[in-house]
Order: sequence, then structure tokens, then C-alpha cells
Amino acid sequence: MYVLFTLALIPVQAVALLLRLPLSRRIPLWYHRICCRLLGIRLEVFGRRSRTRPTLFVANHTSYLDIPIYGALIPGSFVAKSEVAEWPLFGLLAKLQRSVFVDRRVRTSHLQATALGRRLEAGDSMILFPEGTSDDGNHILPFKSALLSVAEFRAKGESLTVQPVSLTYSRVDGVPIGRHLRPFYAWYGDMELFGHAAELVGLGRLTVTVSFHPPVTIDQFSSRKALSQHCHEQIVRSHSDALSGRIQPKVGTSGDWDWIRWRSRPRSNDLKGLRRAKKGFASPREKRASARVDSKSTKA
Repeated sequence: MYVLFTLALIPVQAVALLLRLPLSRRIPLWYHRICCRLLGIRLEVFGRRSRTRPTLFVANHTSYLDIPIYGALIPGSFVAKSEVAEWPLFGLLAKLQRSVFVDRRVRTSHLQATALGRRLEAGDSMILFPEGTSDDGNHILPFKSALLSVAEFRAKGESLTVQPVSLTYSRVDGVPIGRHLRPFYAWYGDMELFGHAAELVGLGRLTVTVSFHPPVTIDQFSSRKALSQHCHEQIVRSHSDALSGRIQPKVGTSGDWDWIRWRSRPRSNDLKGLRRAKKGFASPREKRASARVDSKSTKA
């Protein structure tokens, strides 16, 4: 189903890009949201995404599944390593999302900075993985501060907004994912892509915890390295909390993305939904229904 849906949408996005239609910016967002549903991924979202354009989203990277997850939440493009452009199918999808491909060779760094600068100047938000590669899902790798040089960009004289974002593969079928299961979701080292994806199918319904941390600018720090360290600390702390279960869903924390968490929950007048509301797991609709019930009880 996922493959058929993807193949059907490729020509639509290609035409939208060719004609420079505004729709070309929205299609990837819709596509990734539907992909999360097709792949059985349930998102728990904390914090609020920066609405400033452009924004540089600094995120940890564990698996190829990160792409539809971040893509479902952030209307932006990815900064990817140049090899991704050559990958079968995924390379094409990355190009259709207008990803910026970077080569780590020093002699081309100024050209890459120019390409990123043009996109930011046009108001395009970017998603950057400063680890430089994917991690094992248990520990966040050190950030390469050189990759955050783009944070020094100034759009119309103003400092670029930088927002750390953390992602954790936390549960499968409601059960915490232990170290023995995490390699089935984390894709790193010399793992073969399609073989790993084949093993992933049928493992169960995956719950992923995503946290948006307070936005900052490079002006708030003494150096680019200090900014990199701040982002790393924010992401490591949140990732650790999600792994240990210290992060608990709260009503209203996910902002505009509540639909991801409560779309499949009971109707607002269902008793189960009301119980969930009292425990803090309510959708806005369930929360209002619970408030009405409490109001009637008070009047009585």
C-alpha cells in the first residue's frame, strides 16, 4: 500500500515543482502524515513547533523512519548527505522534497553554504541532523558544530531561529522498546537498507515521542560550538526521559498536532474517552466533553 501510494504521488509532486505551484510545499507534509498512518506509526508530540520562517530545526537521527515522522510535523526540507541523492527511490523522494545535499569535502563547503543561504533567504525552513549520521537509538552521538555554520545566516538582517527537536522510538504495541528491540528500528552502521526494512514490517504498532524545545538564536551564545552543545544537551535530556518513561503526555502540549495523537480515540461522549480526559490523555473534543460533565455534576 505504501509503495503504491508513493508511486502515485510522485508525478503529482513533480508537476507541482515544475510549475512552481505553492502546492509543492504542502504535498510533502500531507504525504508524510499519510505515510505515518500507513506504516502504523503513532506520534506523541510535546512542545510547539516554531512558526518563524525560516527556522533551522536541529534534530537527532536514528532511522530512515525519521524522515516521514519529521516530515509529518515540520513543513520544511532536509539537509542530507550527498550519497542520499543516489539511493534508489529514496533519493528521488528526497529531491522531490527539495532536500539540500551536502558534501563533507572542505573544498565544496562554500558552495553548499551558498545553496543553503538561498533557501533560507526564500523563507524555507530546513531540518538538519548534526550527528552527521544515524545513531543506534540508545545514545545521541556528538554533534558536529561545523554543520551548524548555517545558524550564522541572517535573513534580512535578523538572526536565524534555531529549534532543537528530539525523536525517540519509545514503544511498540504499548510496550516500552528495550535495547534488544531497538536495532529493529534504528538503522546505523553498515546495515543493509532494504533488508532492515523487510525485518521491520509486522513488528507492531510503533509509538514515537517527538519533543520541540524552546527556539534560540546564535546571538544567545558565545560561539557556534556553544550553540551546538546547547542543542545537544536539550536533545539528550529529552531522549533519555522518553526512553525511561519520564515524559508523560499532557493535554495541549502538542499544539496544532493533537490530531496525530487522538484521531483514533473514542468519541467524546464515550465513557472511555471521558476517563482518558480525566487522566490527561484527552483530545480537545474529549476535554470539552469532560468539562461539560463536571459542570453538570457541580450544578447538581
